[in-house]
Amino acid sequence: MIFERPGTARGLARSDWLDSRHTFSFGHYHDPEWMGFGPLRVINEDRVSPGGGFAPHRHANMEILSYVLSGALAHRDSTGGGGVLRPGELQWMSAGHGIEHSEFNASQDEPVHFLQIWIQPDRVNAPPDYAQRAFDPALRRGRWATLASPDGAGDSLAIRQQAWLRGTLLEEGDSVDFIPDRGRRYWLHLARGEASVEGRPLLAGDALGYAGESAPVRISGRGADVLLFDLPA
Repeated sequence: MIFERPGTARGLARSDWLDSRHTFSFGHYHDPEWMGFGPLRVINEDRVSPGGGFAPHRHANMEILSYVLSGALAHRDSTGGGGVLRPGELQWMSAGHGIEHSEFNASQDEPVHFLQIWIQPDRVNAPPDYAQRAFDPALRRGRWATLASPDGAGDSLAIRQQAWLRGTLLEEGDSVDFIPDRGRRYWLHLARGEASVEGRPLLAGDALGYAGESAPVRISGRGADVLLFDLPA
């Protein structure tokens, strides 16, 4: 099966400092048809105004990834982890048995635009942990690069789930393929730009889910930042 999730159909949360689009049910947005996709539970596209941010709060037993599209995101947590995340970087925080953290716009002048991603771990009550990694855009141009994986292979971030996050950047004339394994699930999210996936046009925020599929999939794009989640069924 192939699941279509238009960006315009996502949930919406707004405040004086936040504009957030929810791919799956989150907070006050609840849709029983969209509770997650396998262990992938949250993809929130957040735009935070200058000086705004999420005050310290707690999570447990969740793998949380942050991916900045523009601007700069400041992170602090109760393990001592912290830093400023910029475009081209990925942050991993494993909440484990419990962690308190905050995320704020690192700028008083420019908004920050980022994706907040939650993946259920394959173990519970592990020690909390944190890391972030910068990825050279040239290594993703027209080809897949592994950003997160169970074992940290290829200088990816190691996460506590049998899941892989891969990314590619596609300009006019570029294309990439992936071949689904029928025994796994895949979620393809277009973070920026325009793309065509086997003839399906996608705009930023659109996504496709694959379950029980095995036919090769070709993706082309223009100014496209494509994320592909390879997930347990």
